[in-house]
Amino acid sequence: MTGLPTREDTLAIMHEYTASESLRKHMLAVEAAMRAYAEKFGEDVERWGVTGLIHDFDYERFPNDAHSPTEEHPAEGVRILRSRGFPEDVLTAILGHATYSGVPRESKMAKTLFAVDELTGLITATALVRPSRSVMEVETKSVRKKMKDKAFARGVNRDDVINGAADLGVDLDEHIDFVIRAMQRSAEALGLAGA
Repeated sequence: MTGLPTREDTLAIMHEYTASESLRKHMLAVEAAMRAYAEKFGEDVERWGVTGLIHDFDYERFPNDAHSPTEEHPAEGVRILRSRGFPEDVLTAILGHATYSGVPRESKMAKTLFAVDELTGLITATALVRPSRSVMEVETKSVRKKMKDKAFARGVNRDDVINGAADLGVDLDEHIDFVIRAMQRSAEALGLAGA
């Protein structure tokens, strides 16, 4: 494989390694946000989309509770993707989305991946507690309110959401709104179109 793998090939790898429906949907949500930002920034939509789609594919098999920079997720996944011909800029962005990897986020793509990763989880959780279970009803203010509730979606790192937006140079509320809208366009695929 040379150059950027197709979305279909990337999706096949993601499915090969990830059985969890919620983790698959998380990667689809990150893909949707990455594609929307690539469009906004005038960047390569396919490249950014593939990066979002594959960023956590190894998480289920190599969860990395110890936060090792060189073992398990995302280092193991990057080794697998490198062997399959994924481009280095994509791999660097994937390494950089884990703060413990020690890999700096220098490209706009890497900064965007980090900025949308945890936020998509928070938006998904916010949608799922609504009676409709629909992202169509999620508003920025409700996400901000849920962010303050430490017991809500405990797995979401609030600092990563805040720092990600700051590093990207975007206002937090505008960032949240932008990612909500990106996810709304993919609501059906994300299982968030409502009851």
